[in-house]
Amino acid sequence: CPVLCTCRGQAVDCSGQRLFSVPPELPLDTGNLSLAHNRIASIPPGYLACYGQLRALDLRNNSLAALPAGLFLGARRLAHLDLSYNNFSLVAADMFLEASGLLRLDLSHNPGLRRVHPQAFRGLAQLRELDLSYGGLSAISLDALEGLPGLVGLRLGGNPWVCGCAMEPFLKWLRGRIQRCASDSQLAECRAPPEVAGAPLLSLTEESFQACHLTLTLDDYLFIAFVGFVVSIASVATNFLLGITANCCHRWSKASEDEDV
Repeated sequence: CPVLCTCRGQAVDCSGQRLFSVPPELPLDTGNLSLAHNRIASIPPGYLACYGQLRALDLRNNSLAALPAGLFLGARRLAHLDLSYNNFSLVAADMFLEASGLLRLDLSHNPGLRRVHPQAFRGLAQLRELDLSYGGLSAISLDALEGLPGLVGLRLGGNPWVCGCAMEPFLKWLRGRIQRCASDSQLAECRAPPEVAGAPLLSLTEESFQACHLTLTLDDYLFIAFVGFVVSIASVATNFLLGITANCCHRWSKASEDEDV
């Protein structure tokens, strides 16, 4: 058992030990590994390669901003992964590609998380629960979620969602899934634009996006061009008249001064 850790059966608990790095060696039959509540900022590439029995990995409340490529290559049985309370700003493409057995993924409480790549969850066909709550997400690509056919739980609350036209496809998908996908979408609120700030995501209907589908016909463009032309002519004429008026006033004033002399 690693120094500062406790081992019971296949469970290895290294939580709350103020570790700055992961333990160099673990029992080969480790099934449950907790590294929570430490100060770990990085994980060496290939760290999990020898732990084929690993089923649960708890990395919450550390200082992680990224994961090395191929981290889960040897952890085919990994089912539960907790990355909450870290410093992720991006969920990169294929970040969990080798963890094809994941059932639950927690990325909540990463306040700097601004973007989820459209292929961030590629390969996670068995994923059932995904937690993206309390991050910095203003939008999310529908492609990232459509590749999760097994998803039954999705948490989105606590993000600054921008509910503009680009959000409409995602909200349509969410409404279609809500009956079979447990969600905290009633807690997920729009931060912008101002007219819908504070509104729950699912309170927005198709009518809310009607303005996004307004298209201009040829007649509309011709009318706009005509109005612009008329306004331009009127502006020129107004300036011309103002110039003549100013010139006349100047002459009248000069003539009055000559008469007084």
